[in-house]
Formats: sequence, structure tokens, C-alpha cells
Amino acid sequence: MAIEFRKDYKYSMVVPTSMGVRITPVGGQPVYCSKTFIMQATSAESNVASVSSYLGLPVKVLTSFVKGSPIARFIKDDLAGRHIDVEAKEVEQGGPWGYRHQFNIADSGYGSRGPRVHNDRAGEVGRTLNVKDFDLERLFGKDGVQIVHLSGLIAALSPETGTFCLEIARAAKKHGTRISFDLNHRASFWKGREAELHKIFSEIAGISDILVGNEEDFQLCLGIAGPEAGGKELAKKIESFKGMINNVKKAYPNATVFATTLRQVVSTNCHMWGAIMSADDGWHVVEPREITVLDRIGGGDGFVGGMLYGILRGWEPEKWVQFGWATGALVTTLLTDYAQPADEDQIWSIWQGNARVRR
Repeated sequence: MAIEFRKDYKYSMVVPTSMGVRITPVGGQPVYCSKTFIMQATSAESNVASVSSYLGLPVKVLTSFVKGSPIARFIKDDLAGRHIDVEAKEVEQGGPWGYRHQFNIADSGYGSRGPRVHNDRAGEVGRTLNVKDFDLERLFGKDGVQIVHLSGLIAALSPETGTFCLEIARAAKKHGTRISFDLNHRASFWKGREAELHKIFSEIAGISDILVGNEEDFQLCLGIAGPEAGGKELAKKIESFKGMINNVKKAYPNATVFATTLRQVVSTNCHMWGAIMSADDGWHVVEPREITVLDRIGGGDGFVGGMLYGILRGWEPEKWVQFGWATGALVTTLLTDYAQPADEDQIWSIWQGNARVRR
């Protein structure tokens, strides 16, 4: 899939998202026995966009904020620091029991103790995202966007956000913008809404150019048979992953890039990390390699962000998956759940296994 890097397009990437904050204990301790926490702005979709924004490409977030909220101000300032433009609807809080930004309360785990994540999304303002609050004709028709990245997390937040993502995909398709769709299945979001969401996800996948998901995502969102989730000896399961992707190709022939990550957890701080990508009928496989993990959250988003950056830069497909793998590995060494690459050389050094000091 060729994407010409065009300077006459205002944005290389646009991501619709629901922003919130992540609270993590200091020192890798469990939440319930910690008194000191780090707070950061977060969302899976802005995590993906941060790879390109830190490496100098113009990126925009479409979101909603609680008007007058100090958390909203914290998020705005954080996104500005990541060099990300923001277009957002300001929503009145509606009193103490009204809207707010989601809280993600995360224990990163350590050694033999696995991570535990608690999502507190009651009253989430992102559930109000509505297509009427954004001028899609201006965005895609006048400004120009090379890739719009959509996530199943946003599409499944509410009936309104499902329509929102679907209309964005339709507008992008109309104006020739490439569509990237990370399925990101969450069982709690889908409960009781399976038929409704399957229809929305199938239409978005049907007009997407890039489809990303793990074995559960493709099975539960799109009904495509695949290998059993998790387990050991991932390298031996690569052929079954290829079979799953081939089934997805047959069902959704518009897409030309299909990707999934491979992860085997040896311990909280030691993972086997790999990836599979099919691009224009060619296979590109990164056999699982050992990586050291400080915090695993965001590694998958880093992979997608790195892969999309390679596509935007017009590299050969083999480099897309390599750069994505290495960017995902970078994220797991950071306390933030998004990549903050210093430059491309830093990512390629990770790919090459070169951790020597640079002076």
C-alpha cells in the first residue's frame, strides 16, 4: 500500500479519541498499598498518534472536554507538549454528578506479580462524541489528512460514538484518506450490544485500508476464526495466525495491510515480543524476541504508531513492522504508556539490539 508523503496535506494523521488520566503507583507497587502516584494524560488513540508527533509529523486529535475542568486543562497541556493539535467540543459538566474524564488506575506489576488495571469510566465525557460537532468536510476535504486512525475502544463507547466513528470513516473514504482500524475489543463494552456493534465494526473494517487486531479481536469483533488467545511458544503458532489473517483478507478485501502483535509473558518484566504483518500479499514476520519490560501498558499502541509512521514515510513494508516492533518495545521501557522517541535512530537501535551508550 503506497501512501505518498504530501506536504500539501495539513495533517499526516488524525485520531478520534476520549482522553482521560492514568494514575500509577510509584516504584511498581500495588495500588491498594501505595500513597504516592504519578498521573498522566492517556488514551489508546493518542498513544498511537504520539509516535508520529514526536518524530515531527503533523497530528490532530478529535475529542471532547469537560468545560472548566482542571483535568481537561491538564490533558490539553499534555497534548500540546506532545506537539499534537486538538479539535474538541467543550461539554458542560452538569454539576458534581455530571460528566468527567475517565480514570485509569493501573498497577504495573513486578516480577511474578502481574499488572492489575481498574477502569473508572462513569460519566465519561468521551461518550458524547458526535459527528455534528466536527466539520469533516473541512478536515478531510480542505485541510487534507493522509491517515485517520480509528479504534474499537471509541467505536464501542456508546451508540453516539459508534455512529461518530462510522461517519468519520465514510468521510475519509470519500476524500481518499487512508483508514487504519485497530479493533481493540473490550468485552464489557460489547455486553448486550453484540449485534449493533458487529454491524458497525464490519462496515468500518469493510472500507479500511489497514486492519490491526489480536486473535481475540478478529474473532469477537468480526467473527473470523483464529488461534486460541495467549499461551506459550508463540513462534509455533505463527502459521495459525497467518491462517486467521488470510480469513480476514477474504472477508475484507478492501484492506491491504493486516497486522497483529505476538506476546508471551515470561514474567511481568520479561516478555517475548513479536509481530506479523501482511502487506499487498507479502508476509513480514518478527519472530518473538525477549524484551525487558518496565511497564507493559501501551506496547501494542506503540507498535501500531510505529507501523503507521513507516507507512506515512513511504518506507518498504518490511521496515513498517520492524519499526513498529521496536517502537512497541520502546514504550515498555517508559513510565508513560506512549512512545516519546528522541529520533528515528533511537528506534532502529532498539531493533538492532544495540543498547550501548551514545555520547
